[in-house]
Amino acid sequence: MAALTVGAATLPLAAKSEDALRFDPQAFTQQSLTMPDGQQVNYKAYEGIFYVRNVEDSTYQTLNIYVPEKLADIPAVPVFLRTYVGGYAASTAKSPSPADATGRALKEGYVVCIPGSRGSNSTIVRDGQTIYTGTAPNGLLDLKAAVRYLRYNDDLIPGSSELIFTDGTSAGGAMSSLLGATGNAKDYEPMLKKMGAADVRDDVFAAICYCPITDLNHADMEYEWLYGCTNTGVRALSNAQIVISDELAAECPAYINSLGLKMSDGTPVTADNYKEYLKTFLIASAHKALQEGCEIPDTIGFSFYQDQSGPMGAGPAPAGRRGTRPQIGDGRNAPSFGPGNMPRFNKTSDFVTGLDLDKYLSYVASVTPLKTPPAFDQMGVLIDTPSPENNVFGNEKGEAANFTDFSLRHRLGNVKAQLSDDMKFRVAVMNPMNYIGSDKSTVAQNWYIRHGAKDRDTSFLVPLNLATKLQNAGKNVDFFLPWNRPHSGDYNLDDLFAWIAGLVR
Repeated sequence: MAALTVGAATLPLAAKSEDALRFDPQAFTQQSLTMPDGQQVNYKAYEGIFYVRNVEDSTYQTLNIYVPEKLADIPAVPVFLRTYVGGYAASTAKSPSPADATGRALKEGYVVCIPGSRGSNSTIVRDGQTIYTGTAPNGLLDLKAAVRYLRYNDDLIPGSSELIFTDGTSAGGAMSSLLGATGNAKDYEPMLKKMGAADVRDDVFAAICYCPITDLNHADMEYEWLYGCTNTGVRALSNAQIVISDELAAECPAYINSLGLKMSDGTPVTADNYKEYLKTFLIASAHKALQEGCEIPDTIGFSFYQDQSGPMGAGPAPAGRRGTRPQIGDGRNAPSFGPGNMPRFNKTSDFVTGLDLDKYLSYVASVTPLKTPPAFDQMGVLIDTPSPENNVFGNEKGEAANFTDFSLRHRLGNVKAQLSDDMKFRVAVMNPMNYIGSDKSTVAQNWYIRHGAKDRDTSFLVPLNLATKLQNAGKNVDFFLPWNRPHSGDYNLDDLFAWIAGLVR
């Protein structure tokens, strides 16, 4: 629990300045957190700050800044920007928590910024009418405006705006990836200007992305192309659902091939070898779990070789691996990007020699039921219920909308139907893949991407494509699929903050 004591009690929390966007260093309260290890972290809390001049939704368009009493003893202190966006819904500016990365960042002596942002469920009443304020890309615009606020006040806010680390999970992981990929892109400039955002840069130093639900206009086809092997098994789709799944899956190879991805050794990644490429990352995850003494069942697709006398040891092991310390593994001390950097193993360890991917995907589907097709743009295809993504691409009246030609055509029963130019633009500016490797933006140099090895909320293709495209563009990418980890974020904080320290020290 955060203990609150008031400091400078007579000072208002809103800055008194002719410039509404200037930070007031005196408008704070003294607060503290008690960390899980019992350590108390004291800090100044600057809360309820508007980050745009033309505020539309005062509930969400604010940010909080937290400055530790003892800043890190390094030349430039990073600013840790954590978004709590989930499901593309609105998120208020929250307080730091000892249970996630915000508390840890304060403990490390870093400045923390937690912005609110509009989302699919944020509304205001205007002229007696309920207006939905968070339609795409408004939530992203809010977060970009928050980054601009930090840069605009770099001379007043402790910490360096040249060392902004963004962090988010799920839809928040997507937002973090967008902040990392779309820095200074002109596509957003007219909208940010209309909002009254500061007229400064909005690129960031690093993006931390846990299980990012992104690449939305291709996510349905990627999901069905990967998980189609389970349709008549554990997924148990109806005939009508299988038809939609097969149609979507058929569109995916062309998209994979269009990306022009390459493995770490330069080998092109195509639809023909993609699943073998994915398997190397899942095998690396299992290797790491074994190294930690975790248990891997012998029924989920992995094959093993037990080395008893050196690299070419005594032959196949029994059908499974039972670690010396059975527990849930989660990929601690993960290797850096790519199968070429898999960890070294003791000669008495067990090795994963292969993976039956279809069997493993059936295991993933048995742990948490898969989404039905289409997984994201579902409205009007087989069911009328809109997804959170349908809602965020809706309009100010709260009317949900399709955001792929595929689902629009099925909903309308018109094989020639196409998205409007406005919708195409909105979809494009919500996809980081459109900016990486282009000259349209300033892409962050440093990326930390995690997606659990049993996370089925989106296809493994989504984070792997993102990581690979970034690596191909020359970025510093730390990517891993932590073993047995479901859809979640801000875990293995020792690993995360070791990575951050390696960049800023």
